[in-house]
Amino acid sequence: MFQIIKRPARLPKRTGGFLRQFARSSGGNIAVMSALVLPVVIGCFGLGTEATSWYVTQRSEQNAADSAAIAAASNASSDYAQEAKAVAAQYGFTDGQAGVVVTALNGQTCPDGSSSNCYKVTIKKPVALMLAQVVGYHGDTSLSGAPAKNLLATAVAIQGVSPRPYCIVALASSGVTPALHTNGAPNANLAGCNVMSNTGATCNGHNLAADVGDAHGTNNGCGVKQNSNVPTIPDPYAGLVSNVPPDPCSSYPQEPSKKNGPALPSSNVLAGQQTWNGNVTYCGDLKLTGPVTIDTSSSGAVLVIENGDLDTNGFPIQTSNGSALTIVFSGSSGGGYTHAPTGGGTLDITAPTTGPWKGVAVYQDPRISTGMDISAAGNSPTWDITGLVYLPHSSVTFSGAVNKSTNGKSCFVLIVDNLLVNGTANIVPKGQCVQAGVTQPTSPLPSRGKLVL
Repeated sequence: MFQIIKRPARLPKRTGGFLRQFARSSGGNIAVMSALVLPVVIGCFGLGTEATSWYVTQRSEQNAADSAAIAAASNASSDYAQEAKAVAAQYGFTDGQAGVVVTALNGQTCPDGSSSNCYKVTIKKPVALMLAQVVGYHGDTSLSGAPAKNLLATAVAIQGVSPRPYCIVALASSGVTPALHTNGAPNANLAGCNVMSNTGATCNGHNLAADVGDAHGTNNGCGVKQNSNVPTIPDPYAGLVSNVPPDPCSSYPQEPSKKNGPALPSSNVLAGQQTWNGNVTYCGDLKLTGPVTIDTSSSGAVLVIENGDLDTNGFPIQTSNGSALTIVFSGSSGGGYTHAPTGGGTLDITAPTTGPWKGVAVYQDPRISTGMDISAAGNSPTWDITGLVYLPHSSVTFSGAVNKSTNGKSCFVLIVDNLLVNGTANIVPKGQCVQAGVTQPTSPLPSRGKLVL
């Protein structure tokens, strides 16, 4: 018996082709993979975008911290922190707003470890997270209850120091105040010169035309620019006393106080051309009886006058071209001795530019405390001096003009205990102290802060 088996009906040709094509297609794989990878791509893109935003914000934050640290160091007072926060606020980082925290600290150890007077400013700002959360990053803090990231910037600064050179300094070791004083002085001209008093300064009717007038106490009118409460300057030249040779004298002849008194011995008078090198010592008063010209080697000579004055007696004492001289007044306090230049002549001397007395034209021994005063500086005798005139315990009345020496550079520096300026008081030579070998006294005045980290 035969059974008839029917063939399955054939699919339409077009339908079969479609199914076979679908089975061979990989398009579905790509769609599935895209669905799986897309969140990661979006998260990475979002993280990159946010990271760029964080970088821009952090750079602005760092600029704010740098400026705030400089401001704190420049301020250097009890309100340095307020100064720092005010500067940070100008950059858009206001302490206490939008989670921003600005911290300013003084007395911090500097990066080089050499001191602990640095100022440190830290700015912390939280920023809200956005797409970065897609990749599972939830930040390190929160902002208004939402995940956020803290951005941090730190800067360290120290107060700068700007040394100011002076051509006149009143040390005021006697305690007198004001140590710098003018009595009218309508013709004074100290332009190009800075002046300093270790106590107060009072200039009546005229500011001396000095570029800057500084005073440790109150400055009343001295200088075109006037500063009070400036730190004192310690005596920068007292140590040169070690260069003063021992006193070899057994007696100290003095000029007669009366006309019929005994005249000075010939060993105490001087005139004409002199060739000196090293130390030349006179015991007692030294009086010129004619013009004197001093020839020395390039290292110069030192005229030491023990317990006596230098009476120019209307004559000049001059260093020749290429020569140099330092005049030292030494001896002892008391005894009625005068340790200073006197007379109506001229001091026309150039200080040495090398050696132990480098830059020093006149030096009063700081161990002496009496007989040091000068009542007509720059006038009797006339001062044509290149170099430093050091009169640490002298009350000086300045009433003339100081010019450079005939054969020297343009530099003059005066150190006194206290100074009274009367009438004319001009210092003509300026600007060539380095060439003249003169180390000017300076004050390490605070200036604008500078970054150290």
